Amino acid sequence: MRLTRTAALTTATALALLLPAADAHAAGIACGGSVSTQGITANGCISAEKGKEGRVYTREIKAHVVLTNTRPRAAYVDYEAFFRVVSGGHWVKIGDGRTLVPRRTTTGPVDVGSSTRICFVVNAKVEIRVHVRPAGGAWSNWTGAATSQCQT
Repeated sequence: MRLTRTAALTTATALALLLPAADAHAAGIACGGSVSTQGITANGCISAEKGKEGRVYTREIKAHVVLTNTRPRAAYVDYEAFFRVVSGGHWVKIGDGRTLVPRRTTTGPVDVGSSTRICFVVNAKVEIRVHVRPAGGAWSNWTGAATSQCQT
């Protein structure tokens, strides 16, 4: 009986992962490497959602963070995200926030900020970087992710 239940759960999970998104404009989230500070681990993630304003095609580039708390107690965690176009761009802060991460759990992806970009002929590569700080602690190193902003 236990084997049947496990097989059913595994099959249901596999089917859920294979089903396509209902929204044609839904954005996938890609995560980069992880950084850690004082029992809090963070992964910077990026998504690019299609849009259109009149005749102009756009992408809303969003920064996300996935937070893991390995501490025995819940922790408040501050986070900041920055954005830039790789070819000659400078870093611009697009968001920050604070959230409570329960003990020994993972939270996210949490939306940190976004920037709407116009799609040109050139498919520019964009990247985000995120860092985190547990309450009363020190900022972590940077974790980042990148995408081509107007990929199809």
